[in-house]
Amino acid sequence: MDRWPDNRAWFLLLPALCLLALVGGLPLLAVVNYGLHDIFTLEQVHWVGLQWFEDILHSDRFWASFGRSLLFSALALGVQIPLGILVAKLLLSLGRRAVWGLVLCALPLVVPWNMIPMLWLGMIQPQTGLFGFVGAWGFDYKFNPIHTWILILLVDTWHWLGLVAILAYAGLASVPQPYRQAAAIDGASNWAVFRYIELPRITGALAIVLLLRCVDSMMIYTEAFTINAGGPNDATRFLTLELGEEIKGFSYGQAAARASLYFLIVVAIVWAFVIASRRDEEAA
Repeated sequence: MDRWPDNRAWFLLLPALCLLALVGGLPLLAVVNYGLHDIFTLEQVHWVGLQWFEDILHSDRFWASFGRSLLFSALALGVQIPLGILVAKLLLSLGRRAVWGLVLCALPLVVPWNMIPMLWLGMIQPQTGLFGFVGAWGFDYKFNPIHTWILILLVDTWHWLGLVAILAYAGLASVPQPYRQAAAIDGASNWAVFRYIELPRITGALAIVLLLRCVDSMMIYTEAFTINAGGPNDATRFLTLELGEEIKGFSYGQAAARASLYFLIVVAIVWAFVIASRRDEEAA
């Protein structure tokens, strides 16, 4: 009874946990169960055990797609996090006018996902696109793998940069102004102010952004498929495109096994992130 006050919060969470188990847990169990079967139709389901999982894990194609997904995630984070912080710093210097900049940053976030790659493909059309002149510079996303990666990364950055900028701006705006005034009196450089005053304030927001963008960039599909369908020569064939092909090919058992493995990959990333965060907190 002495521990009751410390555990009351868990009872308040029970409704949400039950709902999460219903809408998330049961479908996940169903997918894992499908991954243990070879499914032709609903009436023709054959038990295969871990065969699909073994085939996928022993496939060089899977590991190549996994490596490309990790590389894209690293590039996306390496570009979007610093650029988002820079945008937030610029917005902070605008004072009250920053609200209009925040609105502009939020606009790409509300654009439907399937329209974003189509929008950018239209803008780089040689005859009618706003940036059609890039074709005259030798930009060829259809047959040049590097150009395809650049375009996909650009599209993804345009879509998600606003999230990083908004959360970073919220953290920077919470820094008390006397801190910056004291640093100015001491002659601290802009980098020193950011490193020792502002960065600690936005670490929590950046941690959330880092986790969300890492997981989301690992699940990129619409942009890569619409722009070049994994090409050229499988250069942008990510994990999600492999899964999409199996679903479209009605290989539901193998697709379920692959989806289960992707779920474990995402869980491992989140778990590693949580462990690293706890170690940082303990060190602090």
